[in-house]
Amino acid sequence: MIGKNVSHYRVIEKMGQGGMGTVYKAQDTKLDRSVALKFLPPHLNQTEDEKKRFIHEAKAASALQHNNICTIHEINETEDGQMYIVMDCYEGESLKDKIDRDPLPMEEALDIAIQIARGLEKAHAKGIVHRDIKPANVLITQDNQVKIVDFGLAKLAGRTMLTKEGTTLGTVSYMSPEQTEGADVDHRADVWALGIMLYEMLTGERPFKGDYEQAVIYSILNENPVSVTKINPAVPEQLEKIVLKALAKKPAERYASIQEFLKDLSTLTGDQTASASSITRKSIFSEKRNYVYAGFVLILLVIGLNIGGLRDFIVGGGSSGDNIRLAVLPFANLTGDPEQEYLCDGFTQEMISQLGRLHPENLSVIARSSVMRYKEGDTPIDQIGRELDVDYVLEGSTRRDQDEIRISADLIKVSDQTRLWGHIFERKFSSILKVQSEVAENVAQALALNLLPSQKAHVASAESVDPEAYEAYLKGQFHLANMTPEDMDMAMQYFELARKEDPDFALAYVGIAMGWMVRNQFGAVLPKDAVPKAEEAALKALELDSTVAEVHYALACLKTWHTWEINDAEKSFEKAIELNPNYPDARAFYSHYLLIMHRPDEAVQQIERALELDPFNPMLQSLYGVDLMLMRRYDAAIEQFKKVLKTAPYQGLALSNLPTAFHQKGLYEKSMQSLMDYYKAIEFQPGIEALSRGYEQAGYTGAITSAAELWESLSQSTYIIPWICIELYAYAGNKEKTLDWLEKGFETGDPNIPYMGVFPQIIDLVGDEQRYQELLRKMNLPVGDIK
Repeated sequence: MIGKNVSHYRVIEKMGQGGMGTVYKAQDTKLDRSVALKFLPPHLNQTEDEKKRFIHEAKAASALQHNNICTIHEINETEDGQMYIVMDCYEGESLKDKIDRDPLPMEEALDIAIQIARGLEKAHAKGIVHRDIKPANVLITQDNQVKIVDFGLAKLAGRTMLTKEGTTLGTVSYMSPEQTEGADVDHRADVWALGIMLYEMLTGERPFKGDYEQAVIYSILNENPVSVTKINPAVPEQLEKIVLKALAKKPAERYASIQEFLKDLSTLTGDQTASASSITRKSIFSEKRNYVYAGFVLILLVIGLNIGGLRDFIVGGGSSGDNIRLAVLPFANLTGDPEQEYLCDGFTQEMISQLGRLHPENLSVIARSSVMRYKEGDTPIDQIGRELDVDYVLEGSTRRDQDEIRISADLIKVSDQTRLWGHIFERKFSSILKVQSEVAENVAQALALNLLPSQKAHVASAESVDPEAYEAYLKGQFHLANMTPEDMDMAMQYFELARKEDPDFALAYVGIAMGWMVRNQFGAVLPKDAVPKAEEAALKALELDSTVAEVHYALACLKTWHTWEINDAEKSFEKAIELNPNYPDARAFYSHYLLIMHRPDEAVQQIERALELDPFNPMLQSLYGVDLMLMRRYDAAIEQFKKVLKTAPYQGLALSNLPTAFHQKGLYEKSMQSLMDYYKAIEFQPGIEALSRGYEQAGYTGAITSAAELWESLSQSTYIIPWICIELYAYAGNKEKTLDWLEKGFETGDPNIPYMGVFPQIIDLVGDEQRYQELLRKMNLPVGDIK
């Protein structure tokens, strides 16, 4: 089989074999991508009825577009009648291989179980039960994303799974009691199987064992499993209860639905948005879709809101010499309470902000997005030093008990891992800002950075913070970083609570302003409703404290993409960077502002500095890709987007801009496929169908036109970000529609409109049109291509 062609797929290597077939890695020669071909065993396609049944099940499975379910592209058969499925190909390993090595840490086991449950929830909502959930049917990609495979095949095989050649004891071990008896099964069989897998992940053992199939079946029907906590004392009692409920022998005593199972699992992680069904969608066009598609503007406003806890240090001279690079590692949560994670993450961010402002001439501090990958605390210091290219790390822990807080901090030299400074602070929670200032001052002293008298005086004058206001603010920041519609609503509630508790708390107003701006970018609210509220909050923050870099960053974003005060925005960007030169997010979006103003050389300097400060942030890396694309460096942009998607396959900014780069290169098939991949990522089935239908009728242009017309039809009943239609009609070469939607975007206040003077496909199509040039003049944007 290896080296042969099956249709337009060239078989490269064998990936695995099991009772449900043999899998090969292959190259799709039409679309130039890697796929997996699964050839079904002969007993599943011996008769026409069996083939029809298989095709029916495979079609149902192919409709399951979800991040945690393996995507099925095609079902077909070879010339000699052998059925096969074409699926996505993932780099990684099976959950079985992972479990076979060692039991998993509780946090990892929970994360995997929750992802499996999310995939099953999607399937169950469509009336599809897997019936063969087991570790071998769960893939873990290199970026730790779960992919469930073989949907529909278990139903096809039915009871024969116990006797067909190639079946393993492992398959029987995950069967529910009703399954082993040959009774009809429903979604609770999947609940049982997931309970078995969670037990095995936590203990390294299966709960029901035997030397042969009937012995395993007897154990499933008659025996109780050994206590999870007896095998692994680290497992909390609450988790054991969840596992045992999933393993109730009577289906009626089990979780009634995967949603209930998922909800209980989420209580152990603090993730109250674990269930996909809990998301309220206001229309067929969800907030998620609006938000991700238009992501090239302000998504990073959330992640990049590096708000400090104090008025900034006044930047002044210090010791001269080589630049020092420092990473603040995520502070550990010693309470063991997931509800306290917001405090640890908040303290980490505050220290990064404070130290970033401390001595920018000599001290570079790695941003939060790049250090959070070390949150588990199991990476050696020397490895962190190499990966981040830093000389020192600051690590520590927090423990809060009502109104008391205990903070431990240690400064470590990477080269020899010596401890240069360390201290434990036990204070009232209201004094947390003073503690942050003291840590910053001690770090400066340990690094031989001389603070100016004004800086020392500022540390000494740090005020106490209103505990309720500050706690609400930290919780708002925690939810804001999660980037979901539900978290956004929760973040706004906490920011409003912080403002209510302390009306003079500037950072609360910054949070409110940013929340409204991101909602505007989301398409969750109309610009006319969001922008005035964002502007009011940002100006209030400026009135309360003009020395905070984040205040000016918020104003810069507001002026550039929301109120369109383009000429005034640069002053705010410059002020934010002046107050905190180690602020990567301000630099990254200043880079985009400079491109909008046709100043590419300066833009490159800013984005490159941002990446030095935050090297592992996929959003920043994607922003760099957009920079390259806007400068018409398409090959470099494509490589940059591909690089991002290798480690962050659902990064919206890279997914939504890769089609443009391919389009501009004239690689139309790849442009369409990448747009299709994007729609799959955001689970927008109507878009996938529109592209396929249009392609069959009129090729690439027909596909893009069909998608554009779909969005336009949706705009008749719900708010659609105009930029979506602008881009698609520009892809399709439709001048009139592109101009119509540009004008609509301008009239409605679409925050993406400032990019209309730099997006290549727009310039190429309508650059000479009077209607387009008139819009540029109204926006005070440069006319012509980037020079």
